[in-house]
This record gives sequence, C-alpha cells and structure tokens, in this order.
Amino acid sequence: MTQQYRVGEFSLLLAQLHAAATTPAVRDRMAMLRRQVELLPPTALSPALAGAMTLADASCWESLTHGDTAAFTCQAEVSAELYEFGVCSGLLGRSPALIDRRWSA
Repeated sequence: MTQQYRVGEFSLLLAQLHAAATTPAVRDRMAMLRRQVELLPPTALSPALAGAMTLADASCWESLTHGDTAAFTCQAEVSAELYEFGVCSGLLGRSPALIDRRWSA
C-alpha cells in the first residue's frame, strides 16, 4: 500500500465521518484532523488514526445520547471502515482490547 493511498483513503474516511457528524464542534475537529492528515509525514499517521478513532467514538456516543439512530448507524459503519483500514494498512495493530471494547456487539 503506497503512502499516497494511505493518506487518500484516510482522508476519505474522515470526510465521511465529517458528513455524518451531528454537531459543529465535531465537524470542525474532523475537518481540522483531515487537513492535518493530508499534510502529515507518513510516520505520523498512526497517532492521527488513534485520534480519529477516539473522535469517531465520541461522535457515535453523542448521537446515541441524542437518540439520533440514523447518524449513529452511519457513524458506526464509517468507524468500522476506519478501524479495518487501520489494521489493513498496518497503521493499527489488532488489539483484542480495542476490538472488544469498541466493535463487538
């Protein structure tokens, strides 16, 4: 997987999370993170991915708290794609604790 592909795919997933965000604050943070990802050196993508997953998690919880199941469903799907991208690209290891805590039913 080339570095350009990693950055492009990561940026696309952040754009999808941005579109699904329900508050201006989360949208602003997603947009800022997306700009950073597009400018970061490849070695900094792993920490950015961890930050994106944390932000996606917070966004999902916010949607659930407000009873917005449509937004939650979209955010959860993109979050799962973000996690899969992280594992497949080598930016995120397969952590059983992370899988159990965030993605299990």
